[in-house]
Amino acid sequence: MEWLIRMKEALDYMERKMTETLRIEDIAKIAHVSPFHFQRMFSMLTGFTLADYIRKRRLTLAAQELASSKIRVLDVALKYGYDSPESFAKAFRKAHGLSPSAAREPGVQLKAFPRLSFHLSLKGDQEMDYKIVEKPAFTVIGKSMEVTTRDGENFRRIPLFWTECNADGTSDQLIQLAADKNWLGICMSMDMEKELLSYWIGVEAEAAADPQGYETAVVPAANWAVFTSTGPMPHAIQNVWERIFQEWFPGTGYEHAGGPEFELYPPGDPQADDYVCEVWIPVVKR
Repeated sequence: MEWLIRMKEALDYMERKMTETLRIEDIAKIAHVSPFHFQRMFSMLTGFTLADYIRKRRLTLAAQELASSKIRVLDVALKYGYDSPESFAKAFRKAHGLSPSAAREPGVQLKAFPRLSFHLSLKGDQEMDYKIVEKPAFTVIGKSMEVTTRDGENFRRIPLFWTECNADGTSDQLIQLAADKNWLGICMSMDMEKELLSYWIGVEAEAAADPQGYETAVVPAANWAVFTSTGPMPHAIQNVWERIFQEWFPGTGYEHAGGPEFELYPPGDPQADDYVCEVWIPVVKR
């Protein structure tokens, strides 16, 4: 309940400050968590990045103001954080399908993106097993892509990336370089403000291993919360991700440490009812 109250207070703060500069540090402070954790929680719970939510709310309020007043388009653009009429018009047209000036026409149809609210949901019917693992820094070899998290593009592009790597032999080549024969799907870095994600398909390898033309990176040492997923992909592991952010984080004294997070896929049939894989998230104790 305390977590729910803090999230509501953060949403209330954002709504009051829509015409002012919104700093993630200030929003996260109200929720009593780190900026990274707040943004990651927000994204997983709502399906929107924090930046996307703020942008949609501002464009909704701007449209309402244009439709109900004689305020100049330039003044509305500046009020809601746009530095030029051109950038405002481009964003406005993408959101509403028409120009800002057209929003003044009688009977015009505008789109409204309502403010979010969080509600308490009691789920006591299923336990959630996890373990905390201290793991030193390790080397990964793999292939990466950069994808935007805006409008959920990452959820569409990453499965295609896996399909491409499986089809062109990348996955098979990487597993030959692995120290333990497990594939990793790694969110290597997440720039929440720029809405960009660096995603890797890779394997854990010996530090001195020859990457054979693939990329290498070091995942830093961390304490990891490890969750088991049992069932066919991708639905089983998607359910685990939802429960981690909807139930586990709010109900424990942990928060996201801000480093890479990954899914670990052992050999086997990922469509089998008994296929077991894992979600690894770096955590710190609040």
